[in-house]
Amino acid sequence: MTTRGTGRARGFTLLEVMIAVAIIAIALVAVLGAQSRSLSVTDESRFNTTAALLAQAKMAEVEAGGEQALVSRSGDFGENFPEYRWVLSMERVVFQGMEAVSDRFRRIDLTVSYGNTAAYRYHLRWYAFLSQGT
Repeated sequence: MTTRGTGRARGFTLLEVMIAVAIIAIALVAVLGAQSRSLSVTDESRFNTTAALLAQAKMAEVEAGGEQALVSRSGDFGENFPEYRWVLSMERVVFQGMEAVSDRFRRIDLTVSYGNTAAYRYHLRWYAFLSQGT
């Protein structure tokens, strides 16, 4: 606030008000940016937690199904998780010089995805040794 020689308060100048408004605007932009990043991290964290649990459940289901369950296929997780889908793929693993073992060794990949975006994908890989070649 500025004063004149008479001792009367004149109020704030336009320049002082513009500087104050600019400082408040910069602070608000920073706060809103942090809030946006916080929401994004929360969504990603929620997906990673849910996808990991769903992948473990699907893996346990496949392992409980035995060797006949080890086929490539895909599906969803039902109405409890409507946007989540899974893809299971199985490949033979070949070791050169060890064909007898390679015939029974499988690499299983399970991918859990959310929605149509590639940003939300969770991948799980494990290996299985079959009792008989399939």
